[in-house]
Amino acid sequence: MAKTQLSALYLSLALGGAFCSPGLMAADAETDTKVAQVVSPQGEQVSINEATAEQLSAAMNGVGLKKAQAIVSYREQYGPFTAIEQLKEVPGLGNALVERNAARLKL
Repeated sequence: MAKTQLSALYLSLALGGAFCSPGLMAADAETDTKVAQVVSPQGEQVSINEATAEQLSAAMNGVGLKKAQAIVSYREQYGPFTAIEQLKEVPGLGNALVERNAARLKL
């Protein structure tokens, strides 16, 4: 799902579904279900061990698709994260970025 569509979904959910566009409603149901499983409508934390690059880039402040893909690649190469702080080991992610997003993330 595109970042703009995901943002529209979050806004729509936050406003009680009042502004949900028909194009977004017709989006792939499997993708929508997967997004709902990783990021709740209430804006709860996203799992760094389960989320896709698109979901990570949408949930994390200062993380675009390239850095989010680096997180996914690191996870695929080294296995699941055991601590949020391990994100500091991902190339392109620094202490400040990880600390800024720590509240948005879970294992």
